[in-house]
Amino acid sequence: MMSDDIVNQLSLAEKIAFCSGASFWKTKALPRQGIPQLLLSDGPHGLRVQADKTDHLGLQSSLSATCFPTASLLASTWDCQLIEQMGAALGQEARARGVNILLGPGVNMKRNPLNGRNFEYFSEDPLLAGRMAAAWIRGVQAQGVGTALKHFAANNQENRRMTSNSLIDQRALREYYLPAFEIAVKTAKPAAVMCAYNRLNGSYCSENERLLSDILRGEWGFDGVILTDWAAMHDRVAAFRAGLDLEMPGSEEFFDPTVAQAVAQGNLNPALIDVSVRRLLTLAQNYGQQAAAGQPGTRAAMPPGQAPAVTPPHAAGASSPRQTPPPSPPADRAWPDPGKIQAHHQLARQIAAAGAVLLKNQADTLPYQPGQPLLVLGQLAAQPRYQGHGSSLVTPTRVDSLLDGLSQYSQQINYIQGYRLDGRPAPELLQPAVQQAAGWDGQILLCLGLPDVAESEGYDRPSLALPQVQLDLLAAVYRVKPCITVVLTCGCPVEMPWLPQVQALLQLQLAGQAGGLAAADLLFGSSNPSGKLAESYPLSYADVICRDCWGGPGTQVPYWESLYVGYRYYDSAQRPVRFPFGFGLSYTQFAYSNLTVRPLKQAGSFAVTLTLTNSGKRAGAEVVQLYVAPHTGGCFRPVHELKAFSKIFLEPGQQQLVTLTLERHSFEIYQPDSQAWITEAGAYQLEIGANSRDIRLAALVNLDGQKPKKDCCSDWYYQLQGQPQKADFVTLYGDYPEWQPPRRGQYDLNSALRDLKHSSPLGGLICGITQLVIALRTGGRPDWHNARFKMLMLSAQDNTLRSMLLFHPSRFLTSLVSGLLWLTNHPGHK
Repeated sequence: MMSDDIVNQLSLAEKIAFCSGASFWKTKALPRQGIPQLLLSDGPHGLRVQADKTDHLGLQSSLSATCFPTASLLASTWDCQLIEQMGAALGQEARARGVNILLGPGVNMKRNPLNGRNFEYFSEDPLLAGRMAAAWIRGVQAQGVGTALKHFAANNQENRRMTSNSLIDQRALREYYLPAFEIAVKTAKPAAVMCAYNRLNGSYCSENERLLSDILRGEWGFDGVILTDWAAMHDRVAAFRAGLDLEMPGSEEFFDPTVAQAVAQGNLNPALIDVSVRRLLTLAQNYGQQAAAGQPGTRAAMPPGQAPAVTPPHAAGASSPRQTPPPSPPADRAWPDPGKIQAHHQLARQIAAAGAVLLKNQADTLPYQPGQPLLVLGQLAAQPRYQGHGSSLVTPTRVDSLLDGLSQYSQQINYIQGYRLDGRPAPELLQPAVQQAAGWDGQILLCLGLPDVAESEGYDRPSLALPQVQLDLLAAVYRVKPCITVVLTCGCPVEMPWLPQVQALLQLQLAGQAGGLAAADLLFGSSNPSGKLAESYPLSYADVICRDCWGGPGTQVPYWESLYVGYRYYDSAQRPVRFPFGFGLSYTQFAYSNLTVRPLKQAGSFAVTLTLTNSGKRAGAEVVQLYVAPHTGGCFRPVHELKAFSKIFLEPGQQQLVTLTLERHSFEIYQPDSQAWITEAGAYQLEIGANSRDIRLAALVNLDGQKPKKDCCSDWYYQLQGQPQKADFVTLYGDYPEWQPPRRGQYDLNSALRDLKHSSPLGGLICGITQLVIALRTGGRPDWHNARFKMLMLSAQDNTLRSMLLFHPSRFLTSLVSGLLWLTNHPGHK
């Protein structure tokens, strides 16, 4: 049955209802039309299918699945083929569990290193993030499982994410914050795109017509489904106008009467609802029936708005979405299959080894020799941190610690805990570790990193520092025995004033369930480090350019720095960093030579070719990075930007010709006045580098285009002196009022619970009850060292009153929220 036929059979009420979920993780079905229910699941680095109790923050347990490394490590592989293999493994596990749509990947830019969810995002560079995401999507969808690219867009902090308003100038938005999404949409065709919670330039992303309709659908040609993040809906009528199709989770038709009234009053064109229904039908028929039949999805071959023919199980006729749906595709009874579990575990090990980054190797301290005695210090060696906290939390099929991995190479491993992971001082652990180190003759391996509570969805980090108890251990050991190698476990940059105290440093990141094995492979040289940083590591947080306009107390988040994020700022301002973007060491060396640039038929496109030689004694891989540096003298721009890359594996002494392609768009900038992409005429330097600060080869090309013209904006964007201020930013964005805390009479359903906490006795009481309930579910008492308690507590306080109603729709809660709002806005009344 064609989608138009189905749409014609449904009443307006049925169409409206079909555009919201049936439950927490499932869409609605149309049984008599043969349209199945779809099961959605979290899963950027592993499947999180919940068998009974459900939540969106990882509180309840989930069925076991392979926990692969998080996105921060995936990007550090710079290996699209490897990430596509991981996507295929995720797709296989999703199919086996009956999952139709996998919610991922996340491609938001790493604007600030304190973002608590940065471990779940790829990079500070949109090209790298976009290509990683596209590979992930291709791998998953080749298995007949759809994906939902997220969080669209400008969701760059966790603090107040439900209500924050990202103020971004048009060039920064189009040239930096959106391209990763654009690359993934155009090259991998995800089944769906998930909108973000936040507002973008004043409009919630769920109803932002410029973002969803004009750019995503109009300019990029996206014809799939747009769905909300969980409880991100605000105005369902405006969302239909903007092209948003699916509200998740099911809210028991919370918005349906409002939508029906808008249609009746002529304020909403019912044809827009029909379009959303058609897109949802296509999604269900492409990824529902194929998953049940065990065949790959066919969305890419389907014309927009048309679904493949399906024979209905009953006679044709109108049916209600609330009827009993057909069962979801059955899970594979052979799952968990021991063979697949082991194969996926080995793949996770391979990916972890490819994405871990060797940051220091003084005097060739590494690799160790097999059988070499080691003193291993630090609780993280025995109790690994291999993923972040929140909705991406995976129940792994197994976990191998670093001690497990080291035992495969040496039987002379002496382990001492050294510190507590919760950060509480423990002299009884510190002193034995120092005493043992003082008498140790060989190498000392110290495991440092961030605890669970430091990296999580729902809140941001307070600083870039490692826990003081770990720094105390490092300093004490260094005083008695300076031969220290550090394995660092965290999904983000940290400050490293202690770097001179260590001989070698391996950034393992959040390496998944097989990370301990991969680390041992690297430390003992059976794998050669080839990871490269996907984000810059500043010397300290004082060097982060957006520090003064990020993470404040209010909901308004101005992006004063515009385009200058990460290496785009550090390299342009010539500011020292601890480690530059793209940096990573190897146990071998690579030589670059013979650069040639050849124009292609398409104007403004070039083939850039060079010779890469493994000049060392070990097989290894190098990431060749191509940056474009404009010398046009026109609009303000970063000194250079990554525009192409390739990871090359070479045997010792082997040479290979490497060709990277630049298209016209590689040189373009966005012109806000004309809302068009332009190329400035003039010279551009093409730079081949091992990282953004290590340029090995360069060549100059000249392009035709528009005459370069200076921007009418503050000189800060050209000079980059000091910190940007509001006075600078308004020359790009325009003026905007300062954020003011809400006052009595201004609270509404979009107000966060934290805003009502001190404005109403009832609000304070609800917050107190919430804390008590969360404490009882996470250990019995309030404990801010407990990642689950902290995440749930801060997430609850940031929830809007509207999202509370969407998560828990009931007449009682609706009355309670209405009363709370009235009492807050009308103090002194009963």
